[in-house]
Amino acid sequence: MRKNEISRRQMLRTGGAAALALPVAGFLAGCSFTQPGTGQPAGSTLDQIKKQGFAQIAIANEPPYTKIEPDGTVTGAEPDVVAAVLKRMGIPEVQGVVTPYESMIPGLKANRWDIIAAGLFMKQSRCSQLRYSEPQLVSTESFAVPAGNPKKLTSVAAVKADPAVKVAVLPGGFEDGALKTQNVPAGQIVNIPDGRSGIEAVQAGRADAFFLPTLSLESLKTDGIEITPAIDDVQQTGSGAGFRMEDQDLVNAYDEQLRALKASPEFDQILSKWGFSADASRKVTRDQLCSVAG
Repeated sequence: MRKNEISRRQMLRTGGAAALALPVAGFLAGCSFTQPGTGQPAGSTLDQIKKQGFAQIAIANEPPYTKIEPDGTVTGAEPDVVAAVLKRMGIPEVQGVVTPYESMIPGLKANRWDIIAAGLFMKQSRCSQLRYSEPQLVSTESFAVPAGNPKKLTSVAAVKADPAVKVAVLPGGFEDGALKTQNVPAGQIVNIPDGRSGIEAVQAGRADAFFLPTLSLESLKTDGIEITPAIDDVQQTGSGAGFRMEDQDLVNAYDEQLRALKASPEFDQILSKWGFSADASRKVTRDQLCSVAG
């Protein structure tokens, strides 16, 4: 068993506490780690998760998008929205499985989880491989740089203009794809395993910048590090819940309840808690975000 997962038996013992620990107005949903599934049972995913009363969701551990509390509670903006929508669908429990971004879509296709709920931003290549819900979060991107921004990095173009500049990214993340889409040479990209490692890479001089969503970087900010304004040559992006291509019935049912949630004060309460604008997510569509290059 990997250290970032707990068994189904452990989850059942702690599910009640986890439900109470999730501080989102308007609902209680059990959220904790679980072993990934070994295959999708017979019947549609929608039928199965309704019958069993829980859905397995792929998550990262990147606040404010996703966050793992010390007691194992899964929270963060995306899991909180997903849990609220599923509760409206009659599915009271969410089980989180931590996985790297580059493994989320392959794992979904392999039936290791039912839904991706990790701030996996929409773009053309991803929208061709999975079905997204309508947008739940919208975001901007920034660089974490040494105080004073000595390299004056405010855009991807500035990175390309100086071959000596190195930028840290999470492999398979939106930022990794944004650099590659704009043809930043591989030698300028530094792969790191998690957010804290990105900050440490900048502090140690192994990277000149760490490229990540603005709010994620704000949560990691520390002495000697500053966060740039939003990068101006990266398209606005956002995320929704991600589903297998064959799960159109689940997407339809999910979108119906997501629309109801977005029309309620509960949606504003969930997003404002994590620093996101509910109105911003109401103003964009899945089709718009799926047109983002990359």
